[in-house]
Amino acid sequence: MKLFYRGVILLAIAAFFGESLELIINIVLARELGEQGLGLYMSILPTIMLIAVLASMELPISISKFVAEKDKRFHRSMLLHAIGLATLITVFFLVISIILLPFIPVFDQYHQYVRILVYILIPIISFSAVFRGYFMGSQQMGKIAFSNFLRRAFQLLLLVFVYQFFQFEQEVALLIALCTLIASEFVVFAFMATSFFIQLRSERNHPSSPIDGATVRRGLLNVSLPMTGVRIFHSVTFAVKPFLIKAALMNAGLTEATAMAQFGKLAGVAFSIGFFPAFIAYSLLIVLIPTVAEAYSKSDYHKLQQLLVKVMKITLGYGIPSVLIFYFFAEPLTGLFFKNSPAIIYLQLLVPYFLFHFLVIPLQAYLIGLGLVKDALLHAVWSTLISFLMMYFLGSMASLQMHGIIIGMNTGVVLLTLMHYVTVCHKIGISLTLRNPAFNRL
Repeated sequence: MKLFYRGVILLAIAAFFGESLELIINIVLARELGEQGLGLYMSILPTIMLIAVLASMELPISISKFVAEKDKRFHRSMLLHAIGLATLITVFFLVISIILLPFIPVFDQYHQYVRILVYILIPIISFSAVFRGYFMGSQQMGKIAFSNFLRRAFQLLLLVFVYQFFQFEQEVALLIALCTLIASEFVVFAFMATSFFIQLRSERNHPSSPIDGATVRRGLLNVSLPMTGVRIFHSVTFAVKPFLIKAALMNAGLTEATAMAQFGKLAGVAFSIGFFPAFIAYSLLIVLIPTVAEAYSKSDYHKLQQLLVKVMKITLGYGIPSVLIFYFFAEPLTGLFFKNSPAIIYLQLLVPYFLFHFLVIPLQAYLIGLGLVKDALLHAVWSTLISFLMMYFLGSMASLQMHGIIIGMNTGVVLLTLMHYVTVCHKIGISLTLRNPAFNRL
């Protein structure tokens, strides 16, 4: 348990500084790109993230789970097979991207070089996934923490330097913003690759046993494929969401430019502020997956139950104060981006969304560690379907507009959290009030 807390604290500290930099990055982008430019940036970002998800094939999750469950002597052989798998994934998605990307209309309103940036991103993400998964599974959270901080720090330095000394038209300024994003991913890749191969070299003389490549690929893909399905679903819905919101707002009587600007304030301002404390939730997720997988493989249900109680207390302990701050200090917080912005009301209305988002992340880590990835996908499908229907119909009402969108979002995340929570409690044999039924009968 000490190792768990140490890993969470280390990741949370690094993530705090990383998220602080992310907030500054979004402030810089808001001021340099303007309202419409920020809306365009936030609209293309989900599509790029979807491609990144496909390129990673959720190898960090499957490799970390594999490493946590298997004896150390199998790690070296498994990792070499994993690198081979990442190579195949890279080649496959590069070929698919080169064929399909020229025909995807989303990129038409951006600079022509944006597609080239995507081609560069694919191998970076694929191989970084292997390195990240190994460090997660072996509980080397220091390297994960530093890489997360390094990504944001390098991107911010590039943005400040370029925008400080050069002036660009909006199309080129958008391209520059995306270039800094890809460059920061490459720096992280270089750091993790160097650390990974140094680690392998240092363990060359340690006992090592070969493991069949087909066994490794089957074990990794049994987790990666359904988890990739979950992430693809989330990424597709995330990529569709800007266009769904824009269509609903236009049905409510707004112009396309106004709808795009309002989405930019929702995603670039309210989300940037509201998701800030989620660095703690993601730190929990990274440490929970191998911890839960190891405990479940040993049938240590007492540890799983005890851990769930602690995780829920930690989440509510930082989540409730955070959303109260968002609600009562919405005006000064959104004022960091734009003055007198409707994002003030957006942030206040999204308070339930953020609190339940903090809860759903560690619960998803539990589902992954328990091998319930298909349940996670099913929950996501149902909650998103209901959320999107509500977002479209309520957002299309002239009396509600963006308020209706937010009501739909809040409903979806509450439903998702409840489904995750009930499933996890049932699987590990604990009541919904987080009490062990066997203990209660004594």
